[in-house]
Amino acid sequence: MSGLQGQVAIVTGASRGIGFATAILLARRGANVVLVARNREMLARAAAAVGSPTTIIACDLTDRNAVEGAIAEIRDRFEAPSIMINNAGVFRIGSIETTSAEHFEQALQVNLLAPFVFIRGFLPAMRARGSGHIVTIGSIADRVVFPGNSAYSATKFGARAMHEVLRAELKGSGVRATLISPGPVNTDIWDPVDPDNTPGFTKRADMLSPEAVAIAVEFAVTRPPEVNVDELRLSRS
Repeated sequence: MSGLQGQVAIVTGASRGIGFATAILLARRGANVVLVARNREMLARAAAAVGSPTTIIACDLTDRNAVEGAIAEIRDRFEAPSIMINNAGVFRIGSIETTSAEHFEQALQVNLLAPFVFIRGFLPAMRARGSGHIVTIGSIADRVVFPGNSAYSATKFGARAMHEVLRAELKGSGVRATLISPGPVNTDIWDPVDPDNTPGFTKRADMLSPEAVAIAVEFAVTRPPEVNVDELRLSRS
């Protein structure tokens, strides 16, 4: 295993949940973590908990110009990161006929387009350097469909496909790509659903913790440089 001293790691959706837990573990490994999320106040609290060195970038991932601006700001400070973790996501339950076009578009922007733009923004420098690691946080919904999950599943299937293409294109480049697909994780995205009191959903006590997913990320990015962890699928034992 290797430490991450001196490495720059970008984590989107870093103010809470899986992203926050991942930022903490990477910082403990010595990485300089760049926390990206929409709410600057929540980011500041997260950064204080993660500790230094950290950098916060407030960015609304539904705004393409804001995403491009965030990438430019990170480039100005650090050139290219060593680790890029696309974690941010939106999730809402609703049948196809009750899912608005606006919500579907938002899911596409946050869950699929923003990760693409971040990858595209930093990949050329990673290739030129001959190193880097791009981690996609997927879901059980990137290969299994559930009723009421049209927008989320469509975007997560797309993210998995993008990962597979990326992995094929990066072979032999020194740049690594990993997909981590957990089952239900106990974060606040479930608050509107109230799974403990809604039939058909996994109870919170039976979900994975954000820390468990973060440990999987830590495992993937600390393998020796010649080892690529193609995919990790996580479930509650």
